[in-house]
Amino acid sequence: MLELRLAKLPSRALAFCLDLAVMVTALTLLLLVLYAVTPAADGAQTVAVVIAVMIIVFVGYPVTVESLTRGRSLGKLALGLRVVREDGGPIRFRHALVRALTGLVVDFGLLSGFTGAIGVISSLASPRGRRVGDVLAGTMVVRERVATPAAAPFEMPPGMAGWAESLEFSRLPDGLALRARQFLGRVHELDPAHRASLGAALAEQVAARVGPAAPAGTAPEAYLAAVLVARRHRELARFGTRPAPAPGPPPSGPAEPDGPPEPEAPSDGFVLPR
Repeated sequence: MLELRLAKLPSRALAFCLDLAVMVTALTLLLLVLYAVTPAADGAQTVAVVIAVMIIVFVGYPVTVESLTRGRSLGKLALGLRVVREDGGPIRFRHALVRALTGLVVDFGLLSGFTGAIGVISSLASPRGRRVGDVLAGTMVVRERVATPAAAPFEMPPGMAGWAESLEFSRLPDGLALRARQFLGRVHELDPAHRASLGAALAEQVAARVGPAAPAGTAPEAYLAAVLVARRHRELARFGTRPAPAPGPPPSGPAEPDGPPEPEAPSDGFVLPR
């Protein structure tokens, strides 16, 4: 896995400007088409149509594109940015919808007087550069083109894969999963006493939100690793990506012959036909 750096405000602002140019162009084209194909309407109807088209463009565009591309609008794609969940996983439709609606109402739209002041101020005030929409959606924007190696990945503990397949993760918050992932990534840096107490506390919090219960005698670190690996595999399967199989020892049986096997001669001396 890669630890991605947080996107800075200038790159996010430039990506937003590119997306805004796309949305304004789409809005203009749609209004021209509607004006050409619909009969003349009074002022109230015209205002209602314009507002409806604006909502469709300024909410529908980011929600559709970011949901289909797992967090990359056209502007973010050009700048090498991506929206991810707080635990680093890909966003879903609900994350994109919350970000878009909050952006239209709070960050860049109505409450900020269409100046983007709230979005800029909240991004500057946040340690991770998150605007209000990111806070409400549980997301953040990261840079994809400057990845740095993270801690060594952890694998499914032996004998726990079958149990982990039945786990239900819908009640596991992204923030708690991120804390567990960070703990496993730096367990070797902790003193034994703190490592044991922190691992037990995290395992207890995760177990309260994930079912079924782990097999009796499972160590806290093994439990957390099994939950996170199974969760990661579930996310990859949802997007049509199969996880790479864990490396294992070569088969212990005899090697297969290069050519077709020679027929065996029965006891009466006859050879079976090929």
